[in-house]
Amino acid sequence: MRDVNLRSHRPPRVLLYSHDTFGLGHLRRSRAIAEALASSFDGLSALILTGSPVAGRFTFPPGVDHIRMPGVVKTPDGQYASESLSMDIEQTTALRAGVIEAAALDFDPDMVIVDKEPTGFRGELMKTLGIMKDAGHAKLVLGIRDILDALDAVGPEWQRKGALEAAEKFYDQIWIYGDESVYDPLQGLEISADLRRRVHYTGYLRRAVPEETPAIQPEQPYILVTPGGGGDGEALVEWVLKAYETDPALQPDALIVYGPFLNGEKRLEFEQRVAALEPRVSAIGFDSRIEALLQDAQGVVAMGGYNTFCEILSFDCRAVIAPRRKPRMEQYIRASAAERLGLVRMLDRQRDGAGPEVMAEAIRALVHQPRPSSRARPGMLDGLEKIIALAKPILKVHAYQ
Repeated sequence: MRDVNLRSHRPPRVLLYSHDTFGLGHLRRSRAIAEALASSFDGLSALILTGSPVAGRFTFPPGVDHIRMPGVVKTPDGQYASESLSMDIEQTTALRAGVIEAAALDFDPDMVIVDKEPTGFRGELMKTLGIMKDAGHAKLVLGIRDILDALDAVGPEWQRKGALEAAEKFYDQIWIYGDESVYDPLQGLEISADLRRRVHYTGYLRRAVPEETPAIQPEQPYILVTPGGGGDGEALVEWVLKAYETDPALQPDALIVYGPFLNGEKRLEFEQRVAALEPRVSAIGFDSRIEALLQDAQGVVAMGGYNTFCEILSFDCRAVIAPRRKPRMEQYIRASAAERLGLVRMLDRQRDGAGPEVMAEAIRALVHQPRPSSRARPGMLDGLEKIIALAKPILKVHAYQ
């Protein structure tokens, strides 16, 4: 670590860790926070450490950059393996840990924001956390999405990973990117009063429309169908396609964004069915500027991951959420809470049935739903503003926005 006197005369630096073994959620959340900080503090540099294989497909604003760690994938038997390297998972994790340590030492941040995993993937953060805590130059922040999992699952998982012990020992603050009236992701954990005092609810993270034009701009009114990253979104796309195939008069038109992780063979099958439904249904693989498509849509049909929910609130989209229940209950809990608050409509296969007529009815009714703004609590979308306020005393500079 560099001399503290030199650090006090330079613009602030923030390191963000986003393990990203699967999906887009962690990277997109870290990118939104990094962009907000860089645009609010003069000269701030934000560096994102990510394992996402599609990180290079996103644009990063001035002041924000990323380092891609060696990727890992989950195998069919639930284990992890190196995405591309001929190395076992222990070697890959050790390599990632080395990248993290080197980046932390050379970048010398004033603040570190860790997304979701207190110890990192397979504990890869632990050595770096210890080094930075001992040096005392950087404040360590653990950022947690609004919902982690079912109550009976979070405790055992955190116990197995040593996450609670790490949270107690290393982190100066815990930021929950949600609203306390919606859910407490730490309920059920036996956390100390001292750790509870370090917890701050920020609210959800507001999203903005990027300046770049999306790859496709439909001419007719449409609903947007998005399964997020797409790796577990086959069931949602299948359900929507069956609805349009079964009901030739179903309107509005639908634009499906498969996501970058949809299985290749399944996508080919979907493409053939979409071609038969054109022009009522069209599809694209992935667009990092999806915010513009959300803003212009008459409504959204989604699975209900964290980032999609933030976008629904940000662009005041009428939404139908069809959440998954496995491998985590996160989406189901979020959709249930949002439906209870009147923010969205939830379609649950166990409750509502899984036939194409169920989805078709929901799509027809979607354009008549009330918008989330009619029921949202004031301040629910102030997450980025609250993060900037929390960062001010840590970075010891004045925000200019």
